Amino acid sequence: MNTNTNTVPRVWAITQGDSAGIGPETIAKAFRDAPEQLQGCFVVGDVATLRRAAACVLRPGLPSLPMALIAYPAQALEVPRRCLPVLPLPGLPSPQPFGQISAAAGRAAADCVLWAAQAALHGQIAGLVTAPLHKEALHAAGVDVPGHTELLQAQAAAHAGVALADMPVRMMLANDELRTVLVSIHVSLREAIAAVTYDNVLQTLRITHHALSRSLGRVPRIAVAGLNPHAGEGGLFGREEIDTIAPAIATACAEGMNIQGPFAPDTIFMRARQTPAHPGEFDVVVAMYHDQGLIPVKYLGVDKGVNVTLGLPLVRTSPDHGTAFDIAGQGVADAASLIEAVCMAKRLS
Repeated sequence: MNTNTNTVPRVWAITQGDSAGIGPETIAKAFRDAPEQLQGCFVVGDVATLRRAAACVLRPGLPSLPMALIAYPAQALEVPRRCLPVLPLPGLPSPQPFGQISAAAGRAAADCVLWAAQAALHGQIAGLVTAPLHKEALHAAGVDVPGHTELLQAQAAAHAGVALADMPVRMMLANDELRTVLVSIHVSLREAIAAVTYDNVLQTLRITHHALSRSLGRVPRIAVAGLNPHAGEGGLFGREEIDTIAPAIATACAEGMNIQGPFAPDTIFMRARQTPAHPGEFDVVVAMYHDQGLIPVKYLGVDKGVNVTLGLPLVRTSPDHGTAFDIAGQGVADAASLIEAVCMAKRLS
């Protein structure tokens, strides 16, 4: 995440996502139903795709959603509310059939992300919100990265002129009750266990501390989940906590961070959860792998979850759901997570 200067327009790009999924229609719903929150935002994508999305969410008794074509990001500030500002990218394919994996849709989704990343890196926008893409469609298009996070990491590293390893990023999933940051993201479980190294854990703690210190305005309270059941039970169920995780925590604490753990993974998320009746003990939980951290947050409600990429020199958020091919085109997809992602991007910018 970056701290934008006053010279950066206070506008945010929303990428259209996979045109065969629910991304475009959730975008249309968000602009229709949450005009205050979407003020200053615009969509990067294909005009026909967004027109089809607006038609999908048209219902009797609800306002229509006119479209405004813009030529540059700051022009979004001139667009009236409850109007869909679209910055069309040349060469994008027409909308693809709903619910079908398509290389054309994957390529278009990637192109929108690449444009928005470059705009953010060059200070033309305050941040970007990415509607969901489909990883198989991305792969079919020849884009050889697992997802948004890795695509943005590569763009940021190239822009900075550094190796990919020198642009470490982490995924944080957050809602109004719980935040979690992952040591590893889109790898197999076997690879994820191997990724629990001293260097990776310490790097995750540093990235988490730095990012949340800026967004919270204070030193964050960080809890660390163990890898093994009961956090290894003193070495009975594995020694990763003793040999790897605890030493990384000790180093981080010596650097002035407020970190505790490793804790049993089956209870630490409950202790960190923020509710009116139970103030959480921690601001964030660092989880050792993807599902360990994401299942608790998603259980609390996918409609409020937001994915934030930490460690980038730009602000990027996304809704906590996928392309949902099974309901695409029906106009029933919930836009709440996208709206939350926009609000989060604005808070972080």
